[in-house]
Amino acid sequence: MIDPASGVPVYRQLADVLRARIVAGEWLPGARLPSETRLVQEYGIGRTTVRRAIAALRSAGVIEVVHGWGMRVPLPREVERVRGESGSVVSVRMPTPLERATWALADGVPMVVVTGPDGLAEAFPGDRTEIDIP
Repeated sequence: MIDPASGVPVYRQLADVLRARIVAGEWLPGARLPSETRLVQEYGIGRTTVRRAIAALRSAGVIEVVHGWGMRVPLPREVERVRGESGSVVSVRMPTPLERATWALADGVPMVVVTGPDGLAEAFPGDRTEIDIP
């Protein structure tokens, strides 16, 4: 339940409630979540608060927004294991619009960049890549 008098921001409370509903299996992977309007009505809070909660869940990878369709629980993705060389450097950054389209990345998903000792860099989608560096 949302308690505006608690010390926890209301958007964080809503994000925690929605996350708990997902973890409990109320919404399975691929399931559409209620609209912003429905969440505003259901919890009696403002649209800005709902949007902040959604943004927090998106950045944590708990939900994804499909433009023109709505919010959903992400489908499981196969994880690719990438082996780097000793001396490689791993960094994380947000993708360019072209990279986002090429990798079909949801908003808020970063790219993992592995730069080898030779200076050559390779980029991978952050939501489905594991890097193994000896």
